[in-house]
Amino acid sequence: MALDGIYLSFLVSKVNDLLKGAKVDKIHQPSKNELVFIMRTKGGMHKLYFSADANSPRFCVVEKTPENPQTPPMLCMLFRKKLTSATLVNVEQYGLDRIAFFNFDATNDIGDRVKLTLVVEIMAQHSNVILINEDNRVVDALKRVDGEKSSYRLVLPGAEYKLPPPQEKLDLRENEPSVVCDAVLSLTNAKLSSAVLKSLQGVSPLVSREIAYRVTGDDKAVGELSADEKMTLLCELCDLKSMLVNENCRPMMVLDASEKPMEFSFMPIKQYGESFKTIVKPDVFSLLEGFYSERDRLLRTRSKAAELFKMLENCIERTARKLNNQQEDLDKCADRESIRINAELLTSAQYRLQKGASIYEVENYYDNNNIVKIPVDPALTPSQNAQKLYKEYRKACTAENMLIKLIESGKEDLAYLESVKDLLERSTLEREFSEIKDELIAQGFIKPKKSNKKQMKKQSLPPLEFKTSQGFTVLVGRNNIQNDKLTFKTGRKGDIWLHSQNCPGSHTLLVADGKEIPDDAIVEAAEIAAFYSSAKTGTIVTVDYTDVKNIKKPNGAKPGFVVYYTYYSVNVKPKDVADK
Repeated sequence: MALDGIYLSFLVSKVNDLLKGAKVDKIHQPSKNELVFIMRTKGGMHKLYFSADANSPRFCVVEKTPENPQTPPMLCMLFRKKLTSATLVNVEQYGLDRIAFFNFDATNDIGDRVKLTLVVEIMAQHSNVILINEDNRVVDALKRVDGEKSSYRLVLPGAEYKLPPPQEKLDLRENEPSVVCDAVLSLTNAKLSSAVLKSLQGVSPLVSREIAYRVTGDDKAVGELSADEKMTLLCELCDLKSMLVNENCRPMMVLDASEKPMEFSFMPIKQYGESFKTIVKPDVFSLLEGFYSERDRLLRTRSKAAELFKMLENCIERTARKLNNQQEDLDKCADRESIRINAELLTSAQYRLQKGASIYEVENYYDNNNIVKIPVDPALTPSQNAQKLYKEYRKACTAENMLIKLIESGKEDLAYLESVKDLLERSTLEREFSEIKDELIAQGFIKPKKSNKKQMKKQSLPPLEFKTSQGFTVLVGRNNIQNDKLTFKTGRKGDIWLHSQNCPGSHTLLVADGKEIPDDAIVEAAEIAAFYSSAKTGTIVTVDYTDVKNIKKPNGAKPGFVVYYTYYSVNVKPKDVADK
């Protein structure tokens, strides 16, 4: 679902109400396509977030922001120099197009007042955030566009800023609904939703389909509309104009069958019927933050940890391939008893066998003296061939004993790497990635990079912490090293240890703090444990729980690997809870 022009108009109005006259306190750049402005108002501090990502371009005021890099990028430093302490004069929208202008009153290097404008263009893969000066020249942008990418408009420092080519559509705020209705009805060969999309500025395909659904119950061709349906179309356009003029926005999100955000809009969405759940949000900001939070988290995780993901995938693939080869070799060792029997048969019959034959035929006294044919080396004597078979037998026995141990170790390695992958997929912070990488280096799966710089000891992140409705603390490990620490160092007698059954997941500790833990608290902690596991997308997840004293760690086991024999289980639905 794209952020359309009408929704953007409500955003612009909301930002003006909240931040007009606010000063820029700080500027951060969490990634190459994101900016965060900390705005200081009389009522407090607010976080103004900008994204030029192709999958989720937008701006809004948010509660939570992504983690910032330790060293700010050069573009962030430039924006700080130009806009820190600047006052937001107002925010304007270009018609009902998806372009917004944030006008700032700033001070230059010599103390003179200057006007700077931050242009936010929301156009899928062409989305951008551009800073321009009062001469309409580009200062810099999140995405620079040179002559190879566009011949129409350059987005480079010093270049003149040009608006994108205008669309031949009608702005409902400046035109009567009847004029817009006539424009839609003139496209007789088009589907109604397509005609609305082509005629009306600021509407997305979702809103166009919604209007068509409300008018016809489906999506007829414009030429097939009845007189009543044409009148209903005019009424829908009148309602839409009233919503725009009176700023009567009803932010709504549509959830799919698995209750994941699927669509959002500024108006109720009825086209999906009762098969999909809808949620009304209190304002346009909370709707955008709720809709994009999980998607952005996954994209940001994949982007920041791309190299680590690749190394981990290579480790998993290499370990699995090695394990498969060892299993094949072990299967070959299953024939070792027949080798021993052949060696015995050759030894017992060597007095009548002659050197030079490639096959010896002897009686198998293990099988009713049936004749068995044994391939041999014609260059060796019968005794030497028997000794050769004995050697192969001993080699197969030794190989089997070694392979059994290697396969067991390989399975442990594979299970450990799968657990690390699960933890990595749920990580969002650079420090979490760093700690997981250090863990893999310590276990010998990744080679450390050589560096002449003396490495400073990093302070470990604390475990994730939550509260149950009864007030009990729930701690969740961020990585396998922390899982071990949580279970064997932090946990005390009476604390409850939880883990999703038969799948990778974080160790979860329900802290008793000297109190008796009720069943309701255990269920809530189990819901958290299920969410912080590879089974988080499941409808029902089985979670094991027991007193932390019952958890044991085998000697030499990988980080995070434990065993337990006394436990209970509970079936729960994974629950997403915010970190405290």
